[in-house]
Amino acid sequence: MWFTKLWNVDGGNALGFSRLMKRYISVSRRCVIDIAAKDGELRVFLFSGEVSGDTIGSRLMATLKKLSPVPVRFSGVGGSMMSRHGLKSLFPMEDIAVMGLLELLPHLNKLKVKLQETIEAALLFQPHVVITVDSKGFSFRLLRQLRARYNQKRSEVPVHFHYVAPSFWAWKGGEERLRGLAEFVDHVLCILPNEEEVCRLNGLDATFVGHPILEDVWELNLDTSPHEWKIEGNSEFFRRIHAIPVGATIISLLPGSRLQEVTRMLSIFGKTIELLKVSFPELVLVIHVAPNQHVKDYVTGITNKWPVPAILIPGGSLHQKYDAFSASSVALCASGTVALELQLARLPCVVAYRAHFLTEWIIRYKAKISYISLPNILLDSAIIPEALFQSCTPVKLALLTSKLIHDGSLREKQIVAAEKVTRLLCASPGNLDNVEEPHNRWRFPKYTPSMIAASTILYYVKP
Repeated sequence: MWFTKLWNVDGGNALGFSRLMKRYISVSRRCVIDIAAKDGELRVFLFSGEVSGDTIGSRLMATLKKLSPVPVRFSGVGGSMMSRHGLKSLFPMEDIAVMGLLELLPHLNKLKVKLQETIEAALLFQPHVVITVDSKGFSFRLLRQLRARYNQKRSEVPVHFHYVAPSFWAWKGGEERLRGLAEFVDHVLCILPNEEEVCRLNGLDATFVGHPILEDVWELNLDTSPHEWKIEGNSEFFRRIHAIPVGATIISLLPGSRLQEVTRMLSIFGKTIELLKVSFPELVLVIHVAPNQHVKDYVTGITNKWPVPAILIPGGSLHQKYDAFSASSVALCASGTVALELQLARLPCVVAYRAHFLTEWIIRYKAKISYISLPNILLDSAIIPEALFQSCTPVKLALLTSKLIHDGSLREKQIVAAEKVTRLLCASPGNLDNVEEPHNRWRFPKYTPSMIAASTILYYVKP
């Protein structure tokens, strides 16, 4: 049920939202910003280990600076997006961007060194708040060891936030493992409906802030109905500036963000394109490249040898990304957040995933869900075709992609499902009629997920 009235808040009064949050704080207890005010600044130590987290972190940094009544100083680890908002990363984020379980083994020593470097930097910085974004393996080790060090020193302990709840719903025994997090995580900022409730039931303080992908709508300043949550790019402009012939079939390729992942998936995608070229002689590829110099260099080098023209879209450029989505017939993507971006763009897609064969075996054994892409998980239905593990072959991907291009009913089915997915991402736990609920306010146009997250941090009081 959607709210029938909007609060009259103008875009310039960002602090008005923060004042509203104070209503829910006992006057006898001190919140984070009150503690920081004594020092004349708010010190925030941030950690993000991957591209999606870099985007979340950058938006959070911008909002914290906007909402905080005292100057904010940042330290930690992040990527190019976070650097634009004043973070000087301790080391390149790409140094720890490793995915998979068995794939971690060759990098364990380097990761251990980087972890200790991050811990020492955090202790030296003396933050009021420590925020880790996703990357649960590194993040939870960081928060656990930091808490232990502070307890040893018996010094004032900063508040620990983790942004993006671990996917406990995907793994056997996932909920039980939440209980142990409360020892070193003070509060979780959840991005999916119902995660807040489950975290709290397992003794972990949490707030549902909304999914960060929805901020693309606000960042592009789109005038869209909350019933739609849809982004339409300019396909004509995209075709014109790239001189794409009329009648050409455009396919968007999204091979991932980590070099290890891109290397594996782009090899499979390249062979898939060779097969599709037979059926679609006028084929144009659009490859969305993560903001990672190693990835950019690799993609440029390998696609120069492909028999099909490829247009590279730089990561971080929302306008170019959604213009390309609008011009494309379908997308072929590695499993990840991008599947939700494609839902916003209403672009039908095929999801692919490959890893080390032992990693794949462990996933099969430990997973308790049938799908890997979040849209399918949210709908509990195989709306988006998935080619996983040994089934992720060029022949299978070419067949699924070709079928999706030719079959209008399949495309329409995905588009209708995308509308349901975006509505689910807007759903909020609790009583939706109660507009006084702080965690419901993000659904209003001016109350973005990063604003709810930032306000939760600024006015947080430990239970």
